[in-house]
Amino acid sequence: MKKIIILAGLIGFSVTSCNTDKFLTVVPETALSSATFFTKEADFQQAVNATYVPLRAIYNETAWALGEMHSDNTYYARNILFGAVENTENIADFAVPSAGGMTANTIVLAAFRLNYQIIARANQILSVIDNVEFAAESKNNLKGQALFLRGFAYFELVRLFGKVPMHLKPVPNREEAAAPLATTDELYTQIEKDIAEAAKLLPPKSKQEAGRATSGAAKTVLANLYMIQKKWAEAEKVLMEIVNSGEYALMPDYNDAFSTTAGNKNNRESVFEVQYMEGAAGFNGNQIYRFIPAPITADELKPITGTSNPQAISGENNNVPTPDLIAAYEPGDKRKDISIGYVTLSQSLRQDKVYPYIKKYARTHSQHNNTGQNWPVYRYSEVLLFLAEALNEQGKASEAATYLNQVRARAGLAATVASSQADMRKAIMQERRVELAFENKRWFDLVRTGMVNEVITAYGARLKANPQAYYFPAGAVPPPNAFTNLEVYYPLPAVEAALTPHF
Repeated sequence: MKKIIILAGLIGFSVTSCNTDKFLTVVPETALSSATFFTKEADFQQAVNATYVPLRAIYNETAWALGEMHSDNTYYARNILFGAVENTENIADFAVPSAGGMTANTIVLAAFRLNYQIIARANQILSVIDNVEFAAESKNNLKGQALFLRGFAYFELVRLFGKVPMHLKPVPNREEAAAPLATTDELYTQIEKDIAEAAKLLPPKSKQEAGRATSGAAKTVLANLYMIQKKWAEAEKVLMEIVNSGEYALMPDYNDAFSTTAGNKNNRESVFEVQYMEGAAGFNGNQIYRFIPAPITADELKPITGTSNPQAISGENNNVPTPDLIAAYEPGDKRKDISIGYVTLSQSLRQDKVYPYIKKYARTHSQHNNTGQNWPVYRYSEVLLFLAEALNEQGKASEAATYLNQVRARAGLAATVASSQADMRKAIMQERRVELAFENKRWFDLVRTGMVNEVITAYGARLKANPQAYYFPAGAVPPPNAFTNLEVYYPLPAVEAALTPHF
């Protein structure tokens, strides 16, 4: 019997010795790790939920600065009593400091890190999900969401930075985190692969849990990628699939395209929006408090927020609509009064104490600095405008007008008079500017259409010539380096250079 036991032991060792790395790797069964956590469907559901989480910080803290205030749509309300807020002001002033292709700007750093949080979590899911058995329909949905989120995060990174490290598997150690910068084209290829596969795996909006990625959301990101690449026919095909799906429609009233703090979320017009919830659970946002001009008293703030405990704000706030954007609305455009409100700040040092603010996000809520309205990432109106643009760029101006006019009609405007390709191109860009104002689209539109130098140079000249029109008190002016950095990509975060030799 003793010989048999020894022989069995030797046989066992010989069988496992061909995979000694696995044999010698001891996984602690009492500690939570990827090897012990991902064993059932509920684990993947929890992990996918966690992959969405960084979106709340991105759209509350960074996306509006990098995509909207870094344009001619919004600016900051200068408060000389508060002092400079360099990170936001440098972005608004097109003066982001750069040395060797890197910057110390903390907003740029936050955007970089938050998107890589999404990527890291998605990679962990995608690396093991096919090894665990559970219902195929649920697995496809969860895998599709992970692919969507990874593709979307890389899409945001490539639009912001042009070149970034590309990780498609979990990074086990610090050394492997130092990946070379992938080229813009390499990133585009991977994004297309991820998003196209997600579109196949994800259910349509009508069959998906509200707030999660859908096949329509994936197709919209894919179309956006094609628009950047000027693949007009490919964009048209994907956009027509969305339009013909019957899953989306314009809300009759533009005001209803945006959620309240507790309702009207993920409505018929919503293609993808970031979910917030007012309250103490930690899922809330506070965008309007970052945007409202200051200094503002509690009494001046209360009519805007409707809270039971309004409190004065004394800082220097951001994302204030520019005179340029306000003038862009045509007479009779219903969207203007829905999007932009005005407040008189009694404590302002400006002679004109009346300031515009972003009204479309000023939804009544309960507690100061705690809001629950969702953030619109893609709406159906943008699908229609994308389609109009894709058609027009293929010489189909009359077909483009059909979709452009749907958006204009909802705004109370007459059909476009544009008929030539050049005129239609201008009309579509004009419509995008006012329809999608304050939704973080303007900077990326200027980049992809090659209009940065033309538009921002003229905007900077107007601002420097008349600072008081752009919310500076008498005697205050923009910094000397304002409008000196018109690069189409942001510098990479300098802090990250300590982790990699590739920056």
